[in-house]
Amino acid sequence: MSASLLREPEVLRDIALGDAPACMALSKAVGWPHRVEDWEMAIGLGGGIVISLGSEIVATASWWPYGETHATLGLIVVSPQHQGAGLGRRLMQGLLARTHGRSLLLNATVAGTPLYERSGFAAWGGRIRQHHGTALGVAAPLPAEGAVLRSAQACDLPLLERLDEAATGLPRGALLRAVMERGEGVVLERSGKAAGFSMLRRFGRGFVIGPVVAADDADARVLVAHWLQARQGEFLRIDLPADSALSDWLVSCGLKAVDCVTSMVRGTLPLARGPVQLHAPASQAFG
Repeated sequence: MSASLLREPEVLRDIALGDAPACMALSKAVGWPHRVEDWEMAIGLGGGIVISLGSEIVATASWWPYGETHATLGLIVVSPQHQGAGLGRRLMQGLLARTHGRSLLLNATVAGTPLYERSGFAAWGGRIRQHHGTALGVAAPLPAEGAVLRSAQACDLPLLERLDEAATGLPRGALLRAVMERGEGVVLERSGKAAGFSMLRRFGRGFVIGPVVAADDADARVLVAHWLQARQGEFLRIDLPADSALSDWLVSCGLKAVDCVTSMVRGTLPLARGPVQLHAPASQAFG
């Protein structure tokens, strides 16, 4: 059905876990690699809406709360057959109504930017670039003298949450727990104290690295190199700031630079106290 034939009433409702297969098919139609399991994780962590026409879900959008003041938006998809019918505007109206005045963060494609600007979002200077590909042979990471890498355990989650909040300014314990449940992590220790961490989980065509939290680029490189070495010959993805010093190195490791999105905010940015920084998000949607 063309956009010109799309008439009311479309039904807008809250997303449910059982919508994951339909949302996967919708995201596949726009070229996204998400599996049903990826959608189930996203739905379970936050809220969202779908728009259906008859029995078909033709649009969807999600949001994830971090504390009482902020949230991220993402997985905003309109079926190619129904684009141009105002469904994107309805999705944004639905999200704004459900996020109850929080400050909102999202990463925007070029095509989506005008819609978000009309909804009150503004670019704040950040850009995120995706790297992906089959990991080439990478030497085992060599932490600086006095530093060691070790596997993260479930009992480390409170520590990782504190590091993550110092890097992002957001309480994201539920996100970190979900990533750990579906994947694994490593902690970088210096003088017996945690100085950073990184995580890896199955996603899309292979695995995604993130979040990566570290004090500087050198530590971040060690935390990423661990996964490149452990998953040689497998498909990996990582998203990181477009100006990251790790970008050229990742290309040399087989992870080519592809799409770049613009970070936008509606409201105020969270205040990260440091000294650690977020070198790679858990995903473009989750932040």
